[in-house]
Amino acid sequence: MNDRAPRLYFLDWIRICAFFLLILYHTGMYYVSWDWHVKSPHAGSAIEPLMMLSSPWRLGLLFLISGAALSFLLQKLGGGAVVRQRSARLLLPLVFGMFVIVPPQPYFEVVEKVAYGGSYLDFMRLYVSAYPGFCRGDDCLDMPTWNHLWFVAYLWAYTLLLAGLFAALGARWQRLSDWLGRTLTGWRIVALPLAVLAIARVALLNRFPTTHDLVNDWYNHANYLTLFLLGALLARQPDWWRRVEALRFAALGIALACWAILVPYFAITQHMDLGDVGLWRDLQRVIYALCQWCAILAVCGFGHRHLQFDSAKRHYLTRAVFPVYILHQTLIVLLSQALKPAALPPATEGLILVVLTLTGSFGIFEVVRRVPPLRPLFGIAPAGEPADRADRAPVRAAA
Repeated sequence: MNDRAPRLYFLDWIRICAFFLLILYHTGMYYVSWDWHVKSPHAGSAIEPLMMLSSPWRLGLLFLISGAALSFLLQKLGGGAVVRQRSARLLLPLVFGMFVIVPPQPYFEVVEKVAYGGSYLDFMRLYVSAYPGFCRGDDCLDMPTWNHLWFVAYLWAYTLLLAGLFAALGARWQRLSDWLGRTLTGWRIVALPLAVLAIARVALLNRFPTTHDLVNDWYNHANYLTLFLLGALLARQPDWWRRVEALRFAALGIALACWAILVPYFAITQHMDLGDVGLWRDLQRVIYALCQWCAILAVCGFGHRHLQFDSAKRHYLTRAVFPVYILHQTLIVLLSQALKPAALPPATEGLILVVLTLTGSFGIFEVVRRVPPLRPLFGIAPAGEPADRADRAPVRAAA
């Protein structure tokens, strides 16, 4: 790869912003009526339309960017080296997270949902022994669990798949990338990926609702793996990114229009029988996929236009964002339970949760990055190693 190739700084900035959006989103999950680990006494539907602004596309965008970044890494290091590096960087934090970072989340969940009265130590004995008895009706808590770290498990599995494809296709990978870059022009930029995402949603979502268990989550695989592979194939197509930039306002308008349709649809149909909804549900799923893809195009287009620059902040935040991601949801759950006795108004409490989660996550990151034995547990490469330098290097595009 040409060392003078233009650098895709904007993808790093978008990834940083998307992970920080997760903090806002998961704080919001404490206050909405949707199922989550713990719930505020003030939980209701008031902010659900705001949550819907990002829920269709946020994670898909992260998978697309992850595919793009991995594509460049495969080109530079080769499949074997990438698999070894990514396995160490993803699997160790995943296992550590499942047994150290995540457990407070299901502990407070069973305290709240099934009135568990044991201590945290008693709970951990049940947790590590895969106790199956924390149930509400047919809904039982699986333990041990990765909770929000499911993204890490999926990213590792997709890394293995992409490395295998890259090795099997050889030079044909670049030809496939070039063909896709030539094909996705004009209306096809929107229509062709939309067709794949919409068909997957209409055909698979009923049969395979979201589980995040990796094995039986076939709709999510059809969704996220499609975007991951798209990112990997299109990363080295600079003309495609310029086309997306030109579409940014149109894509934003379509995404917002779709959101304005989805919000009243869900409000109207939430108490209806599925038979009464009929074909409207399939139409809603097409609109949802259109919202997802156009929002991703809009974010990438505006990012390409306005975030194509480097700074010391990017270097710092690129290393911080993964440890912050690992920590943030557990901190939200712990802080929410600590703040309950204060009985604060939800707007005040929510703001405090966001501030304390951000400062707490970055505070822990500052400690971890200075303690060499802790760095691998949070996905931070040892200081000075090539992987550490790669974390701080931007995604690069073909010349």
